Amino acid sequence: MPAIRITRTTARRGVAAAAALPLLIGALASCGYGSQADKAEDKNANVAATDGKKLSASEVRIGYFPNLTHATALVGLQEGLIQKELNGTTIKPQSFNAGPSEIEALNGGSLDIGFIGPSPAINGYVKSKGSNLRIISGSASGGVKLIVKPDKIKTLDDLKGKKIATPQKGNTQDVAFLNWISEKGWSVDPESGKGDVSVVRTDNKVTPEAFKQGSIDGAWVPEPTASKLVSDGGKVLLDETDLWPDKKFVITNIIVSQKFLKEHPDVVEAILAGTMKTNDWINANPDKAKDSANVKLAAEVGKPLDAKVIDPAWPSIQVTDDPLAATLKTQADYAVKAKLIEQPDLAGIYDLTLLNNVLRAAGKPEVSDAGLGVK
Repeated sequence: MPAIRITRTTARRGVAAAAALPLLIGALASCGYGSQADKAEDKNANVAATDGKKLSASEVRIGYFPNLTHATALVGLQEGLIQKELNGTTIKPQSFNAGPSEIEALNGGSLDIGFIGPSPAINGYVKSKGSNLRIISGSASGGVKLIVKPDKIKTLDDLKGKKIATPQKGNTQDVAFLNWISEKGWSVDPESGKGDVSVVRTDNKVTPEAFKQGSIDGAWVPEPTASKLVSDGGKVLLDETDLWPDKKFVITNIIVSQKFLKEHPDVVEAILAGTMKTNDWINANPDKAKDSANVKLAAEVGKPLDAKVIDPAWPSIQVTDDPLAATLKTQADYAVKAKLIEQPDLAGIYDLTLLNNVLRAAGKPEVSDAGLGVK
């Protein structure tokens, strides 16, 4: 099985378009298949190490989704790789089902750091007028595919007149699909989803059953939902990574409360050292990492993913230290193009100072904020 790659794109890497980022207020859905809203604690994650000096906070509350696109969190917590960098500081992990609830927890002071998709990160930043969070690192790229019923859809042109699901109106995959439709020269009303293609907004947990029953002809969805549809007879017609230069675009970032960042930069830097080492371990041990992520998923949602789902899904996700900031900007531009939002002011959404400290210390290249960093 091919290794999951670590991406460290510099500021000179090119940016191109083909996906889009949702920013509709409140229009953010769960990113995973079969995920739960319950909070969960990992046996390795919430036990503080005893071989080092405590940092400035006695505990740090970390949020994530039980999704493969949050592989860094799943593996880093399951293997204790993040905790190892924190010395005496204890991790309090929290599992979320959707972006709005994680942003609400961050805003309400019950969460310090979170793994989250680009849509809720930008949505939260814009709603607070830049006062509540910063993106401090990347976490994952890719893992989004267009899956179709092969008896009904054989080519991309066959999508015209068909019913294609996306997770929710204005969500990352929804806007990506709307942008792709526009580039085909077809027309779809972004609010109703009606047009040359019927865009059917369907929760990822419901999509597989809708696909089996024939109420949709395909879906533009993230992993592992995409591979679940393939296991149910679907065919991969398009991988969104093929629409991007270098086959990279942000799907998961790491955010932090600005208050926590200001008061506990040493803790934040230690966590980033842990996520970097987790990504290195995933890259070096892809099979072990896949198994580790599945153990964590089983603890979160009650059962592991079947091999026929996780095996093809896992290598399509690239863990990354780089937040791929330029692609986030491009995604936002396409949300504007889809007439779902007005042009957002993203200045200051990134603070990559501590991440670049960690990368330099490890002898790795620094990453760029694409001009959207704090001044």
